[in-house]
Amino acid sequence: MRIIPSLFLFLSLISCDYFKQDVQSKPIARVNDKYLYKEDIEGLVFQSTSKEDSILIVNNFITKWATQQLLVDQSIINLPQNQQDNFTKLVDEYKIDLYTEAYKSSIVTRQLDSIISAKELEHYYELNKENFKLNDELLKVRFIVVPLDFHNLSEVSQKLKRYNAKDKTDLSNLTIKFKAFNLNDSIWIKNDVLLDALPILQNSSKQVLKKSNYSQLQDSLGVYLVKIEEVLKTNDIAPLSYVKPTIEQIILNKRKQELLEILEKEITIDAIKNKNFEIYKDK
Repeated sequence: MRIIPSLFLFLSLISCDYFKQDVQSKPIARVNDKYLYKEDIEGLVFQSTSKEDSILIVNNFITKWATQQLLVDQSIINLPQNQQDNFTKLVDEYKIDLYTEAYKSSIVTRQLDSIISAKELEHYYELNKENFKLNDELLKVRFIVVPLDFHNLSEVSQKLKRYNAKDKTDLSNLTIKFKAFNLNDSIWIKNDVLLDALPILQNSSKQVLKKSNYSQLQDSLGVYLVKIEEVLKTNDIAPLSYVKPTIEQIILNKRKQELLEILEKEITIDAIKNKNFEIYKDK
């Protein structure tokens, strides 16, 4: 993998677009040896802005710019030299960080392989299972909330419990009549999420949230049909489907770090090879 040419392209673009000075540009304001040019205020006002407002906006900008420049000049005159040196060092360090991080980010954006196979996910999961113990209970659940006067409650209840292919289709066609529902019992959700969705469960016995349990509850707001398919307790190993996004991010971060290590190694080797980097040894 060769990354170095991108550095010179990156730096050349910066030098062309960022540092180029239009020597023919006419200044519109000056503070000591610093100038403000017309190009610096382009885009400051919209075409729809009135002439009076435009003049006010531009004048305010110029005044603010001038005040900042005057303050900087005065700070150079009045601040102790050691403090100025410290600020200069901080500015230089920030500039270095800004440029290097922008360059590394551009390399990662262009060259990082973001495709992660199911085999790689499973391999990482199997090797690191103990690191994925649950801090919360997880459930696979389906539920339906219907009004108190809902017709055919027993039929809907039976379909939710049985839940064969025809039941799934029938219930899906009836969702417009439900106050709330979750018919996707293939995903894991936190116990707290379920309790937030169905507050009535907070006052129910723990038996309601046990595996394979079916419950029909009622309050003044409606009737709640709840079927628990599976339950995982705290400290159980999280299923792969639940931690998949976390593992994907771990793998991508690892690839990113490896890519950046290659970049740093290559850029140093090339600099030594081209005699752009030397370490002087005492003789």
